[in-house]
Amino acid sequence: MQKELFRNDSYLKTCSSKIIEILDEGLVLDNNVFYPEGGGQPGDVGNIKYDNKTFEIINTKYIDKKIVLCLESTAGFNLNQEMICEINWTRRFSIMQVHTCLHLLCSIIKAPVTGGQISEGKGRLDFDLESKPDKEFVIENINKLIKGNFDVKVSSITEEELDKNPELVRTMAVQPPRGSGSIRMISIGQDIDYQPCGGTHVKNTSEINLVTKVKVENKGRMNKRVVLELNN
Repeated sequence: MQKELFRNDSYLKTCSSKIIEILDEGLVLDNNVFYPEGGGQPGDVGNIKYDNKTFEIINTKYIDKKIVLCLESTAGFNLNQEMICEINWTRRFSIMQVHTCLHLLCSIIKAPVTGGQISEGKGRLDFDLESKPDKEFVIENINKLIKGNFDVKVSSITEEELDKNPELVRTMAVQPPRGSGSIRMISIGQDIDYQPCGGTHVKNTSEINLVTKVKVENKGRMNKRVVLELNN
């Protein structure tokens, strides 16, 4: 059983782990501080260390429902080998800022989300909208929320509760994973945003760099893309 340490603590930068499986693509560990790509959020990169040796992790992703730390080569690794894992924190924190900022964008634009992508300092959401959102409206209101010092909290509801409140799911194409009986929820402030999400986020909106640029693109009659760029 793999422990997904990043789910409860997005600020955890390192952990000790041991190898429980070796694949051609990379290593399967018992403890995971590395976030696997999914939901528009890229997988973590960083390094693992043991016996005064350092190996670069070039990506993290799910393979056959297992979190795999991808390396150039897995030659020389052994099962039950213990190591220290360390994510690239500068990159991860930037991604956390962008991801949380996209939740704020959801609170401003009241429309279903048809797609999205997160990267360092930049992110975008596609909305099921006929008309383009106003760029000045978006940048003014999203920066107001960032400056509002609103807490970002992790909680959970049951799958049955989600079934009774389907409007909580904002994404049209992606549904939250089921099977455990529990759905991870992210809330911002009292009533700014509340939706299922498995990604990593900052603890307070004040930690997000202000949005400096908003680009709105027409991707179809009912598909409008909003791209945000954050200050470095």
